[in-house]
Parts: sequence; structure tokens; C-alpha cells
Amino acid sequence: MRRYYEFALVVILISVLALVLLRALGVAQKDMEEAGVQAEAAAIRTQILETVAHRETFGGQLPPGDNPMDWISARPYNYIGERNGVPAESGVWFFDKNAKILVYRFRDGHLARFRLSRDAGSSGLRGVVSGVGLLRLDDKFE
Repeated sequence: MRRYYEFALVVILISVLALVLLRALGVAQKDMEEAGVQAEAAAIRTQILETVAHRETFGGQLPPGDNPMDWISARPYNYIGERNGVPAESGVWFFDKNAKILVYRFRDGHLARFRLSRDAGSSGLRGVVSGVGLLRLDDKFE
């Protein structure tokens, strides 16, 4: 009889440890997704700044639209284009035509939002050249 109690205690301990591990993995997954979004936004920002620097050096016109993806050549693999609202898919980038913002929809449903700014001026913000930059707005939770 004593062995059954010992076995039950071991099963309970392993179950509790497994639950703690699964919760920690869920938090780590969210953190990794956020890091991926920040890295992708930095890559987009760098390409936009290259476009502006090229125009500053050689002259010419900047792209007319508000969609940052029109300014760059290497789009994220999970960019699904321009939309009029939030799509059903998660883990994707899209441009919201109504709000004129670039959005990443996380797997948990909340939105990381970015706006292409043409008039950031000499605000001292990092990642802004000649007033042009990609600025992160507050996340939107659904």
C-alpha cells in the first residue's frame, strides 16, 4: 500500500513540474515572437532609411504611399498585403489601409502597430533620417 502512495506522490510532482515547464515555455514563446517582430521592424526601418539616404545622396522622389512595404525591396515572408481591417490569420504582417499603419498580428491576437512618419523632423528619434522613419505605436489588445 505504501508503494501506491509513493507512486501517486511521484506522479503528482511530475505533473506539477510539467505544468510549470509548459507555462514557462508559453511565456518564452511570446517573448520570442516579440523579439522576432522587433527584429523584422528593425530590418524594415533600415531599408527605409537606405531609401531615404539614397534619395538624399542622388536626388529623386520618395515613394508616394504610406505603406512602408512600398519603400523596401525585401518584404517579410509572412506579409499578406494591404487589408481594410484585421485579417483572421495570426502571425502575419499586413498594411491596414483604413488606419494607414503597418501591423503585425501576434498569435495571441494583439497587434503591434507601426506608422511611417514623413514629418518626424529633428525629433532626435533613433531611426529617423530627414524626418522619415518607422515609428512603433502602442500595441492594441483585442
